[in-house]
Amino acid sequence: MKRGPKKYISRSLFAKYFIACASIIISMFTVLGAAYIWFSLQYFKQDKHNLLISNTNQAVSITLSNLENYNYKYYDEWDLKVGYSILGKATNGVVFLTDTEGKMLVCSEYENCLHKSSNAPKYAVNKALNEGEYYEVGRFGGIYGEENYYTVGVPVKVEDKTVGIVFISASAKETTAFMYKIVSMYLLCSAGVLFIAFVVLYFLTNRMVEPFRNMVAVTKKLSVGDFSVRVPVEGGLEFEQLAESFNNMASSLAEMESINRSFIANVSHELKTPMTTISGFVDGILDGTIPKEKEKYYLETVSAETKRLSRVVKSMLNMARIESGAMKITLTSIDLHEIICETVFSFEKQIEEKNIEVVGLDSGKVIAKADEDLIHQVIYNLVENAVKFTNENGKIEFKFSQDRKMVYVAIRNSGAGIPENELQRLFERFYKSDKSRSLDKNGVGLGLYIVKMLMHMHNGDIKAKSEEGKYTEFEFSLPIDP
Repeated sequence: MKRGPKKYISRSLFAKYFIACASIIISMFTVLGAAYIWFSLQYFKQDKHNLLISNTNQAVSITLSNLENYNYKYYDEWDLKVGYSILGKATNGVVFLTDTEGKMLVCSEYENCLHKSSNAPKYAVNKALNEGEYYEVGRFGGIYGEENYYTVGVPVKVEDKTVGIVFISASAKETTAFMYKIVSMYLLCSAGVLFIAFVVLYFLTNRMVEPFRNMVAVTKKLSVGDFSVRVPVEGGLEFEQLAESFNNMASSLAEMESINRSFIANVSHELKTPMTTISGFVDGILDGTIPKEKEKYYLETVSAETKRLSRVVKSMLNMARIESGAMKITLTSIDLHEIICETVFSFEKQIEEKNIEVVGLDSGKVIAKADEDLIHQVIYNLVENAVKFTNENGKIEFKFSQDRKMVYVAIRNSGAGIPENELQRLFERFYKSDKSRSLDKNGVGLGLYIVKMLMHMHNGDIKAKSEEGKYTEFEFSLPIDP
């Protein structure tokens, strides 16, 4: 069964983040616990070693005192057993004396001595004799069976002559019990801390992914055409920035949807009206409703409506080519002044009908690097708009300037002007100002959008400014020809 995007994304993100954080926490606790147990074990072993060494040295002192009482010729076994027994109880171990060959001489264990039938291991004896001390945690050559013991050995010397070795062995069971308690305590504390940490992590993770859940929910609504929804701006700086960007995108989508709907309505109207006119007049001519003497008049109307349809389709095709990147430019040296003069001349009839004064065309050549055909389209569109929206007995003024990199051309026409709130939207797709709707019956709001896109393709720009009741001015710039 296919799961919906909201459920899948939120679960996946939550699970991944929670598992990642939980794994890090568990790993850190494991490393910390291992380090704590290892250092504790080392400390316990060192402490046990120090205790055994101290008591072994005391046993050596007792042995030397006993030998001294008998002029170092022999020793009193009973007195040594008593002294060794006291030290053995202090260390919870066994104290015994061997000769330099490892043979057991005296033991604090009395009748329960484990060393009667076995000598001390040769390696232990040699190390004690050669290095002055022996220490191990093990079975002492198998004497203690399967159980581990701490064993320390120190040689007994009389006038630089070694007469024997004192050993002390203590069971390692205490260490095992100690480590078991430490591990148990650590695991118990860790379990409690981890439980609290996982609970806190669960709620923090849930709260962290909540903005994404909100975005998924909003995205789902956007996908079905509800552009009114927005994501709450919350959850920290990064999430707030993401939410703001997402909401801006939603606003842009809503605006684009509104523009597209308006465009569809406008294009439908623009296409429907001439097609209805054409169809009606052609049908009238064919069925004889229109008299013969008026056929030419109505055919001229049909021709005008056909041209109108052609302009609409051409504008839409140009827009599609520009947005898809299919339109390419061929840069050459062009004279903007010459192109403008030719374009203005093509509108001579309209200019004379409205008695428009044209000024600023007495300039010399203005050379730029651009695609001549595309720039001709730009200039034609701007001049056409200037002529169309100039008032009766008004004026159109051209200004040319340049700097080290760019050529600037301004086209200003007198007239009603454009309101400030509409000025910023002139170059949007399908946008027509309120005043242009009443004056421009043939356009669909693509001309200036196409002009701006063409200017950007040339690494140029176009700007508009206006003052209501006085003028409207468009200024475009193109790279200068080196």
